[in-house]
Amino acid sequence: MANRLKDEQSPYLLQHANNPVDWYPWGDEAFEKAKQEHKPLIVSIGYAACHWCHVMEHESFEDKETAAYMNEHFVCIKVDREEHPDVDHMYMDAVQAISGSGGWPLNVFVTPERAPFYGGTYYPPRAAYNRPSWMQLLGRMNEVWTTNQDEVAQQAGQMIAHLKQASLRSFAGTEKSIDNETCRKIADTLLQQADKEKGGFGNAPKFPGTMAISFLLEHYHFTGYEPALKHALRSLDAMIEGGIYDQLGGGFARYSTDREWLAPHFEKMLYDNALLVSALCDGYSITKNVRYKEVIEETIAFAERELKDESGGYYCALDADSGGVEGKFYTFTWDEWVEALAPFDPFDGAQDDNLLEEYFGIKREGNWEGTNILHVAKSVAALASEYSIDKEEVLSRINEAKGKLWTARAKRIRPQTDDKSLLSWNALMNIALTKAGVVLQHEPYLRLATMHLEWMVGAFEKEELLHTWKRGTAKISAKLDDHAYLIQAMLQLASATGEAQWVVKATTLAGGVVKDFGNEGGFFYYTAAHQQDIPVRKTDVYDGATPSANALMAHNLWICGMCMEQPAYIERAVAMLRSMSDTAMRYSYSFGYWAMLLQRHVMGMKTVVNAGYGADETRKKLQEEYIPKIYAINSRKKISELRTIEKKFFEDKTCIFVCTEQACLSPVSTVNEALRLL
Repeated sequence: MANRLKDEQSPYLLQHANNPVDWYPWGDEAFEKAKQEHKPLIVSIGYAACHWCHVMEHESFEDKETAAYMNEHFVCIKVDREEHPDVDHMYMDAVQAISGSGGWPLNVFVTPERAPFYGGTYYPPRAAYNRPSWMQLLGRMNEVWTTNQDEVAQQAGQMIAHLKQASLRSFAGTEKSIDNETCRKIADTLLQQADKEKGGFGNAPKFPGTMAISFLLEHYHFTGYEPALKHALRSLDAMIEGGIYDQLGGGFARYSTDREWLAPHFEKMLYDNALLVSALCDGYSITKNVRYKEVIEETIAFAERELKDESGGYYCALDADSGGVEGKFYTFTWDEWVEALAPFDPFDGAQDDNLLEEYFGIKREGNWEGTNILHVAKSVAALASEYSIDKEEVLSRINEAKGKLWTARAKRIRPQTDDKSLLSWNALMNIALTKAGVVLQHEPYLRLATMHLEWMVGAFEKEELLHTWKRGTAKISAKLDDHAYLIQAMLQLASATGEAQWVVKATTLAGGVVKDFGNEGGFFYYTAAHQQDIPVRKTDVYDGATPSANALMAHNLWICGMCMEQPAYIERAVAMLRSMSDTAMRYSYSFGYWAMLLQRHVMGMKTVVNAGYGADETRKKLQEEYIPKIYAINSRKKISELRTIEKKFFEDKTCIFVCTEQACLSPVSTVNEALRLL
């Protein structure tokens, strides 16, 4: 018999709709029931592509005896962390304070006043891994609740006080100078954390670290610092050659479980792929490495093929599991490999020729848990030399094999798709499409970005901006990252296409963020002032899997302030940057987007205004250059929506104005002249 989750949109909640646990979705109803019955609550948080969430569901939440105990002694809430990231943030902070670690599934014991008093992550059905069984923990929490009410209330109160205090930070600007030395210190701090042999940062598990990579690429661009370029490119190369990249279908998995990037956690998230496209665009801008271009195109093609709703939006993710086995869709046993390639004989009868096995790293015994993860184990150049054939011939054989492997894989059970759409992640994908369109000079990507941005506005903007969408229905108030990423998407598309109305729209939205999310310190809360369903309003300033929404808002305010001549916005953005400089130097990896903005600020952020009937042509020439510290905008008409373009239009010529925060320089007529002013 289905529980209360049966009418929800979230695939994760729907996965639990037939559990014997009497799950409630997040909302007032569950907490009112807990108050009336004087029971504690279990808030269990996960997401559809989470492997260990599936494991705990099968082991515990599908067990009738366990469910009966949960239903008798607790009120149980299931939360999709992607639908309610604010809820997840608050309870994750609590569990990390309690245990020193976090993750998903996240299981938190909560008072009817929504205050957490204990929690953890995965619990097995029997005591193991130096942790109690789920049933043992349930019994202990029930005992604590029924016999130590004063202790629970005290601990919950202390936790809320701790969370509120942790959300506060000093927002006073630094008196220290922010200069080239600041940027070099940030770069060196990042390189101290770098795995200089295998790429990336730290040991296993390894996450992409895209904001840090983009900072290093920009640092090289501005300073010529070779160690920054070397490590950024090593990291990109290692990922696109590793198992974290889908060698057949394109697209990146969420992270690698090992140092070598071989064995991913196989879920594919929209945001990772969007951010990696952006980082690869930076790499391509500097190196013109054709492989980066190919991977950008392959990753966008993956998103279009496997994550695109027919209405125009992008879904959240593909599951890690297929047929109940992690990674089964993507891996090949030796027998599956042989069967997929038969009767493929690319070597004219040479029985001992194993070029393909060497390229993809295939082994009879498997390279991971008895099966094989496809990766680039040996380069095309090395194989061409070893087999005394042209590189073009090697590539031809590899591509032919890929086609056969793709055909075999397509017959398998596909991973489940988390088919809801989030505004924030869609906005990141829009930024990636725009960037790819500019960097690759590919107009179809810009047209795709335009259609997608129009879809986002239509899908998510109702009486207020909303956070999640599925099958025509949007719900849940938008969070700070939804606003920040959408504003940035509008600004980037306006710059790429010259459609200035997106800047006006972005500035209007930015004003709403200042009003509804701003705090007294000049930064922004994660939730709007009208949202009352969590007891703590958090101010996040660090990068997680996605860039800091506060950092994006600093970037947005600077651009909007320059384009619309609103100096208060510029001053607020600069104050935010100055406040974050010391933190970015000490903890560079976790503050990569702040680091990029600080570096651009030091190098002198500028706007470039192209005005006149030939502005489009000038814009396209300027886009051929890699100049991350500028924001370019143009106008093809006398009357523009942008204040910065007023009185900058001449009917008989096109003029280029380079503007700082204080003033615009005298106009020039060619891109080369403009470049000399930058």
